[in-house]
Amino acid sequence: MDIKKDVTERFIRYVKIDTQSHESEGPEDSKKYPSTEKQKDLSRQLVKELQELGIKDAAMDEWGYVMGTLPSNVDNNPPVIGLISHVDTSPAASGKDVNPLFHKNYDGGIIKYPEADWQVLDPNKFPALKKKIGHTLITSNGDTLLGADDKAGVAEIMSTIAYLQANPDISHGDIKIGFTCDEEIGAGVDHFDIKKFGADYAYTVDGETMGTIEDETFCADSADLTIKGIEIHPGFAKDRLVNSVVIASEFVGMLPRNRAPETTEGREGYLHAYTIKGGVDKTQIKLIIRDFTEDGLKKLEQILIDNVKTLKEKYPQAEIDLKINEQYRNMKLYLEDKSEVIELALKAVEKAGLKPVKGIIRGGTDGSRLSAMGLPTPNIFTGGHNFHSTKEWISQDDMVVVVSVLSELCQIWSEQNK
Repeated sequence: MDIKKDVTERFIRYVKIDTQSHESEGPEDSKKYPSTEKQKDLSRQLVKELQELGIKDAAMDEWGYVMGTLPSNVDNNPPVIGLISHVDTSPAASGKDVNPLFHKNYDGGIIKYPEADWQVLDPNKFPALKKKIGHTLITSNGDTLLGADDKAGVAEIMSTIAYLQANPDISHGDIKIGFTCDEEIGAGVDHFDIKKFGADYAYTVDGETMGTIEDETFCADSADLTIKGIEIHPGFAKDRLVNSVVIASEFVGMLPRNRAPETTEGREGYLHAYTIKGGVDKTQIKLIIRDFTEDGLKKLEQILIDNVKTLKEKYPQAEIDLKINEQYRNMKLYLEDKSEVIELALKAVEKAGLKPVKGIIRGGTDGSRLSAMGLPTPNIFTGGHNFHSTKEWISQDDMVVVVSVLSELCQIWSEQNK
């Protein structure tokens, strides 16, 4: 089997299917799952391909989840492991009509987009590119996301299953395959049945930098701020008009600049106002709150609560309502006594010829909530970069290495209980 050809063809096929998820804008939206029906287009395609690979129980359920099992070829009853990726792409940029471009034998210079000449991919701004000289890089045409988050993970899992099927001499226990929807809007496992899935341990293939196994994520909450003002004709507004847009702007200006995503790194948490919508009479702001500890999360939330209190006192005629919603917690809380799931992954990375690194995610994966639900699920790299951006890219060569890592991982787990 030609792994490079297989994983690349799958990846290109998948990114051309528009699977962008949609963030809820009201009660009716929140009732829909998945948030966009088009995600199921890829889910159905994956069921078909899994069945063609001999995965007899491959199926999609009512929620769009795809599950299947590659049966064990050993008799020592090793733990059952799962490989999981998500089919949806971020609402941050269009995922429609993706046109992947190949940049063969990359020379380390600036990459230009023929159809988006207003932007370039500059290795001085994205230094990870400098490590890929000689690789074949894949980008979008600059108008859309590429979709490597997480269709690279989907393609790599599918190619791993194909590779194991084509090489029955490679030992493995039962391998559970899972593809989720709506991960990008924090709802990836809202209806995921871990008992039905049937894995003892799992891995999301949803990371970035090669060699990195991630066992920590942010603790995450979201916040919705609704400000209701009083609309009056501006010609007669003296002492009567209450402008919710002005109040919203003041609220955003009160957020500490040293706790914004663009001013923080490493283990520093942040407050991020990412959407403002409305007019004089009503304005809504959506925020996300992130920190690696629950205590840090609560401190950031207190800033929001205090700022709202200040604005209520300053603008008593306005209605200002803040709602804070729990999203997920640091997976480290649930993996501390499950060290083998991390150690075996690091061993697989090393066996595949890479330097293993244990890292943290300044974000989250389905694994955060799955770990909390009782399925220990750290995160494995895909090789993709610049996720949620029209400057997203991935190395074709790195995708081949990820398939090698996943194959080694399956074999290593098969040796347990011997």
